[in-house]
Amino acid sequence: MTRRAVITGVGVVAPGGIGKEAYWDLLASGRTATRRISLFDPAGFRSQVAAECDFDPRAAGLGPREVRRMDRAAQFAVVAAREAVADSGLDLAAVEPGRVAVSVGSAVGCTMGLEEEYTVLSDHGRDWLVDHSYGVPHLYGYMVPSSLAVEVAWQVGAEGPVALVSTGCTSGLDSIGHGVQLIEEGSADVVLAGATDAPLSPITLACFDAIKATTPNNADPEHASRPFDGRRDGFVLGEGSAVLVIEEEAAARRRGATVYAEVLGFAGRSNAFHMTGLKPDGREMAEAIRVALDRARTDPSAIDYVNAHGSGTKQNDRHETAAFKHSLGHRAYEVPVSSIKSMIGHSLGAIGSLEIAACALALRHQVVPPTANLAVPDPECDLDYVPVTAREHRMDRVLSVGSGFGGFQTAMVLGRPAAGAAR
Repeated sequence: MTRRAVITGVGVVAPGGIGKEAYWDLLASGRTATRRISLFDPAGFRSQVAAECDFDPRAAGLGPREVRRMDRAAQFAVVAAREAVADSGLDLAAVEPGRVAVSVGSAVGCTMGLEEEYTVLSDHGRDWLVDHSYGVPHLYGYMVPSSLAVEVAWQVGAEGPVALVSTGCTSGLDSIGHGVQLIEEGSADVVLAGATDAPLSPITLACFDAIKATTPNNADPEHASRPFDGRRDGFVLGEGSAVLVIEEEAAARRRGATVYAEVLGFAGRSNAFHMTGLKPDGREMAEAIRVALDRARTDPSAIDYVNAHGSGTKQNDRHETAAFKHSLGHRAYEVPVSSIKSMIGHSLGAIGSLEIAACALALRHQVVPPTANLAVPDPECDLDYVPVTAREHRMDRVLSVGSGFGGFQTAMVLGRPAAGAAR
């Protein structure tokens, strides 16, 4: 008997609002959360804008020891996981701990904690040989990205499979895909799956400055993230986390759970081409979409909305437009497509999970979030990219895609829950 995976809980820490309700309000209103960086002084960097989370760990329910122990990325993940469990209505105490799993994605791990500690240990880079005695007791946890998944597992008492998935900017999609596979193969009945990244530190800005991937539009932060717009000049960094409760469908129904969406199909591919470069024809992303649709037993004509990667770089947006045309055929010109990175920036490994959370909420509300700041369409990006304003739209099947450094290409298909299971 085929085991099916459904999303029953959503937890979010995002720019513009903490919690799924604030998150959806931002997306549906088309507001942007991009601004000049305030977490540190960005003067001297080429790109000085980002989408920051207004996050107070104490106000979010974390205790002093948790705040001291955990990097900002871990704090995001734990807070999002708590909301997801509460939202699901699941009594984890009634679930065998060995049947609860965790799958967390992250591209850059505990970047902020590591940079802060290196600054202290090296006396702001003055000392080549650092004095380890000045390090915090939990420095080793910052060095090991799996600590992010461990923190979530501790929170929910998960004794089943626990994994950290790090595949660059597709980590948030791939971690959910891994969680779905655990449900389908019978390794778990409940999975906390999602991703987290808090990359807003000087080292991250310097890295993206070096390859000119981020926008230099510092004079107008609110409109700096412009996917598919002819004036776009790079992406805007972001941060955040989304964690989902994924359950085996039959068990979810037995307990009377309400369902946001069913994960119908998932596929990943690599272009085996270049660390940052993309072939203009989009063939690898198109292949990931094709396989995901096949696994979902869904024809391209049945896709009602596409959540694009839409980073706001000329290379990505044109590559992605071509991929939609290859994989969806004439349907590519009919289906609404949008990029929420226009509002919350690009949070690297976390963004895929934030986008799946957005898709689940879009299915629930039957509203397509817009591509903010899209005022001057690029003639080479000639699809319906839902400019500026959200749109009410009937949706039963949605497609979300991701593209990451290293050549990663991922696609996931979600379906509206069957009658009787929908919120």
